[in-house]
Amino acid sequence: MSGNLELVQTLKGHEDRIWSVCWNPSGTVLASCGGDKTIRLWGKEGDQWVCKTILEDGHQRTIRSVDWSPSGMYLASASFDATVCIWDKNSGEFECNATLEGHENEVKSVVWSSSGSLIATCGRDKSVWIWEVQEDDEYECASVLHSHSQDVKRVTWHPHKEILASCSYDDTIKLYKEDDDDWSCFDTLEGHEATVWALSFDKTGDRLISCSDDKTLRIWQCYEPGNQEGVTTNGSDPKWKTVCVLTGYHNRTIYDVHWSPVTDAIATAAGDDCIRIFEQDVSVGDKNQPTFHQVAIQTKAHGQDVNGVKWHPKEPGLLASCSDDGTIKIWKFTQH
Repeated sequence: MSGNLELVQTLKGHEDRIWSVCWNPSGTVLASCGGDKTIRLWGKEGDQWVCKTILEDGHQRTIRSVDWSPSGMYLASASFDATVCIWDKNSGEFECNATLEGHENEVKSVVWSSSGSLIATCGRDKSVWIWEVQEDDEYECASVLHSHSQDVKRVTWHPHKEILASCSYDDTIKLYKEDDDDWSCFDTLEGHEATVWALSFDKTGDRLISCSDDKTLRIWQCYEPGNQEGVTTNGSDPKWKTVCVLTGYHNRTIYDVHWSPVTDAIATAAGDDCIRIFEQDVSVGDKNQPTFHQVAIQTKAHGQDVNGVKWHPKEPGLLASCSDDGTIKIWKFTQH
């Protein structure tokens, strides 16, 4: 251990479990959502985070996921009511100006691409949807992908390219790219032995981390065609391979993982009420066999399942977590 997680503040207000937290791109607003069917927007007043806005009336059931557009002018929310709402700040106040419909039942995750021109959603109906952002706040479905055989838990975009990753109850991760006028799955990542709950690219986009019901974390490395390691690829598509497995840390399901876009630290949230921080051992320089070690642990982080963790996009070491206990906690990770 070479670091410490210090509690900065506990945010209260939600009346049910909180599923997801997400910072806006500048890090000035934190959005949260949960079982009370509301979204709360938290901003700083002095050195304290306070609830600035409550977004209601968008959804009829639990809100499972929120994500900001790259401009910070739009917020997308995914709900168990089978819809996605797009909240628009153009009038100064956030209003739901579009509803994306098509999923048969619970939508589990929504995420904007880095360009802001695409949105991906996934759900219990085993499908992944890709939406094109049109002018005048119109959203058109560009593709419906049925690559998974079970409930799809999470989608996430590559940080620089229009490549999408999804993970599922079927224990796999799928990678997609645009193919002529449609989208297709170009790689299936296998190795987890149970539901894959979440995944996160590092800031380069060359590595991906996943977490699972099997209580492990897997680091995947991207190998481009013609790679010097001799990893076989298919045509012009890269191949992703497991280069590190972290096991023996959490003793319950790992629900979320986030790779910091600032410091390269990895945060995990789990059903054992622990938040753990991992970092790569830089003394081992081999990207094909990297070693990662735990540098901090917060036991009894919330008192119940920790559902989500998200690093601040600008300030190194600032971390938000959310839980079944209905609270959000802001932490500061520091190195000893």
